[in-house]
Amino acid sequence: MFLASLLCLSLVSAAPEVPKKAAAPAAVLDDWHQAAAHADEARYFGHFTADAVFLGTDATERWNRDAFRAWAKPYFSQGKAWSFRVVSRTLFFSKEGTVAWFDEVLDTPNMGPARGSGVLVKEGGRWKISQYNLSVPIPNALLPDFKDRIEAHLKAPPPPAK
Repeated sequence: MFLASLLCLSLVSAAPEVPKKAAAPAAVLDDWHQAAAHADEARYFGHFTADAVFLGTDATERWNRDAFRAWAKPYFSQGKAWSFRVVSRTLFFSKEGTVAWFDEVLDTPNMGPARGSGVLVKEGGRWKISQYNLSVPIPNALLPDFKDRIEAHLKAPPPPAK
């Protein structure tokens, strides 16, 4: 009985370690999403490493931090960027505890259900986003139709220049 109680106590006291470890990188991601929702450009881009990469939903959207900032500037300047609500998130850590990778399910008003995944690194004691990949999961049953539509889109002539 004593051994069972001791085992239960050790499991209970070990359980908070994971959330505690995840709290700081999760807070960075939460604040990053909030910064976009409030069109706080400096705060939003301050969460990236200098060499960060953002992968958008379009196949052409692979930006370094500065190119992404230039693309996003008009949205932030208008006072409304984008609003992603995190439905769930999973974080994993390197053995050294200086790299974290994650995936998150997002609810978005403009894209519907979406998914974000990426990598955070610890720089000078602070977690920073090194890579973020935004995607729109397509249900397998709908994939054949989307595949055909994407292929047709890629074969279509480009629109005339403005």
